[in-house]
Amino acid sequence: MKTLNQLFAFASIGLLLASCSATNQLTMSAVEPAPVHIASDVQHIGIINRSLPAEGNHGIDTIDKILTAEGKNLDKHGAEASLASVKSELERLQRFNKVAILEDIPEVRKGLGVLPAALTWDQVDKICEEHDVDVLFSLAYYDTNTKASAQATEMELPNPVGIKAKVPAVSLTLRTQIQNGWRIYDPATKEILDEYSFNNNLVNSGQGINPMKAVKAIMNRKEAVVETSSHIGDYYARRITPQSRRVTRDYFVKGTDKFEIAMRRAQAGKWDSAAELWSEEVSNPDGKIAGRACYNMAIINEINGDLDKALDWAQRSYSDYDTKEALRYVNILKYRMAQKRELKRQLAR
Repeated sequence: MKTLNQLFAFASIGLLLASCSATNQLTMSAVEPAPVHIASDVQHIGIINRSLPAEGNHGIDTIDKILTAEGKNLDKHGAEASLASVKSELERLQRFNKVAILEDIPEVRKGLGVLPAALTWDQVDKICEEHDVDVLFSLAYYDTNTKASAQATEMELPNPVGIKAKVPAVSLTLRTQIQNGWRIYDPATKEILDEYSFNNNLVNSGQGINPMKAVKAIMNRKEAVVETSSHIGDYYARRITPQSRRVTRDYFVKGTDKFEIAMRRAQAGKWDSAAELWSEEVSNPDGKIAGRACYNMAIINEINGDLDKALDWAQRSYSDYDTKEALRYVNILKYRMAQKRELKRQLAR
């Protein structure tokens, strides 16, 4: 009974603390510059696949396939799905006049399941000139690494008279890691515009009365790898475009009656109306109240897209009234302003 009473006490304290919180949280949209910038005069894009093993690497590749229980051509199909998705997404952007997957370039196919050395600029120049492209997207490596684990279990099967009975079975789980890396080459500036590696994980499982039956139960692994690889291609192609994401901010809702009325207005979506009440409190003789009001004025200006005014209010909240939360907010706003400048620079080029 004592333990139960303690649990109720802790729960009550938690609810009380939540209800007494001085801040509420809001979310807003923020546009960030593209992680990778491609100049506006680039019109022709070539895409190459370096993930296929070179002639001298067949032994390593074969051993790897045995150790990781990879299906035949699984890497090939996954890599092709990624390349096709990059091409499709770049075309969907309607920014380039030409997007082509460049085939039959054996001298660049030297993947080993790790990020290989970059192409030389002589190689890049030659490929771009021969195929009339301005920038080269390269799938530098692609590899699926699958580990299997089996466990004895039971499963129900109908016996000869149709009654289900439990029989010994094997539960098989395949954990597949998709490893891939990309580079983007700009021969005009002799810059590698991007070098990016990431991993994705898939889990497939199935049951059977023996290991082979269990394997048949998870035959959709290839389809899952291809689908995930396609998503990888979509994601990578979008790295050249500005991205909109949701960001969270805290704003003050406690201090005076006006703060609580403003909170209800904000919750109803009337942010400018809430700001009218906050602005009335920025000269409050109580420094704590005035600091919170200045902080909230920074919030409303960020919501309305005026980052300069937002920064002024946040700095005033911290420097004049020592509002602790304002210092972190000042740094957030400076970061957003730097991103806004970079976005403007990208759009101008």
